[in-house]
Amino acid sequence: MFWIPLSIFRNGEGASRQGDDLSKQYSTSALSGAKSEPVRGLFIDGKEQPAGKRERFSVVSPGTGDVIAHTVDADESDVDAAVASARRAFESAPWRKMSERSRAKLVYNLGDALEKHLDELYELETLNNGRPTRETRAQLAKAPDLFRYNAGLALAKRDAVIPATGNDIGYTLRRPVGVVANITPFNHPLLIAARNLAPTFASGCTTVVKPSEYTPLTTIRMWEIFNEAGLPPGVFNIVTGLGASTGRALTGHPGINKLVLTGGTESGRLAGAAAARNFAHQTLELGGKAPVVVFDDFDVDQSVNYAAFGTFIGAGQTCICSSRHLVQRTIYQEFVEKLAAKAKSIRVGDPFARTTQMGPVVSERQRQRVLDFVKIGLDEGARLVAGGGVPEHLKRSSGFYVEPTVFADVTPDMRIAREEVFGPFTVIMPFDSEEQALRIANDSPYGLAAAVRTNNVARAHRFAEDLEAGIIWINDHHRVDAASPWGGVKDSGTGREFGQEAFDHYFYTKAVMVNKSNEPFDWFEPEMRDLRLN
Repeated sequence: MFWIPLSIFRNGEGASRQGDDLSKQYSTSALSGAKSEPVRGLFIDGKEQPAGKRERFSVVSPGTGDVIAHTVDADESDVDAAVASARRAFESAPWRKMSERSRAKLVYNLGDALEKHLDELYELETLNNGRPTRETRAQLAKAPDLFRYNAGLALAKRDAVIPATGNDIGYTLRRPVGVVANITPFNHPLLIAARNLAPTFASGCTTVVKPSEYTPLTTIRMWEIFNEAGLPPGVFNIVTGLGASTGRALTGHPGINKLVLTGGTESGRLAGAAAARNFAHQTLELGGKAPVVVFDDFDVDQSVNYAAFGTFIGAGQTCICSSRHLVQRTIYQEFVEKLAAKAKSIRVGDPFARTTQMGPVVSERQRQRVLDFVKIGLDEGARLVAGGGVPEHLKRSSGFYVEPTVFADVTPDMRIAREEVFGPFTVIMPFDSEEQALRIANDSPYGLAAAVRTNNVARAHRFAEDLEAGIIWINDHHRVDAASPWGGVKDSGTGREFGQEAFDHYFYTKAVMVNKSNEPFDWFEPEMRDLRLN
């Protein structure tokens, strides 16, 4: 178990009884007055490996700035061991020959095991990445169903029969690709790990996961839960570490067959290039600058509520953050005023407090990035209408808090309208016609998500067809379903997560042709008759 200081869970306003229970469960040395903390991070072949003399780093709680754990920076030899473990498990008869029904039952049971620990997990996620418990509770509640859904896909998997010509019959066999390298980010650590682990296990693949160095704790706890639930050794391995060391060793490893990565575009470009040298399959969910097109036939107050939801959930640290609002000029000023007021009303603070509506960003580095973009926006001549700094009541806090920030009178060529900030930060731009709105929305190197606010059904469908993005919301935002594919175009990545599309990408396809005839065949016969060539 992790060593976590009891002081993290305060008994003041909003401190939860579940938080108190979690502190007791995860604290192995605080009550006894021990000063040393265990260093964790290597989980290979069904066992936690000792940290030894490896390089290590601290894990910090964004809400307080306190060190809550230590983990290791795994080196190339550690990655070699983890990949070798995953390979052995993949090739072992018990895993490779497991029937579809047995595998589906196992994966379904993993979902049940995860569900039993949700109260503990959402508190731990809040502690580690700073999202308010209201958010982590709502988000992690979806994770068990990812395993149940993929268990169903495993049961329903069918291969094709090909209507070949002549005396042949053709069919396909789908086989799991092999060892999957899974690089997960800090913003949704458990959910994103789960959405890729579920099809990995359901397909019969095995994996090595490298969680973000900022937020490894719920991934490690999930490994413990699955280990206890009977997942065979070596099927799920973890190596912690930095992207430049552990991540580089894993993505370029010749033993991986597929790379799954959620992260920034440049990180994805480097990792994808490394994996491509070994011709590994790839699913990359990368950066975004989601446009939201707001028409005057949709209720303005509801548009503002969706804008705040789409922008400030997770403190804006999502690739689908509604970071560009394109608003019809007839309602532009009203929208700007109301969104500014809404942003100023959001209660920022301790993520464990029940009254908190937005927590901190994940690190001081991330907060400084947001503040740097505030300066960029001001220098570019945009109008700051809300936020732009550290909340007054939190200036003495050691947590990484920043105000919900809104810029108006932005033009499409400004950096704040084009570059991903990854924080509670959005811009507002006016438009006059559908054609102009579509042109501005698509004028971006990114293409992950987009949204439209309109009551005109025909217009909604036109925009759904013409927006250059992999995910489109009509009068909604952030909506996700286990069965709905998720991914982008352009610099937002390749491949899809969730849905049948994700599951299918964990297989390669064999084509089998069977000759049903016993007729003799000799292409090089003396008579040289016209025989079939193919």
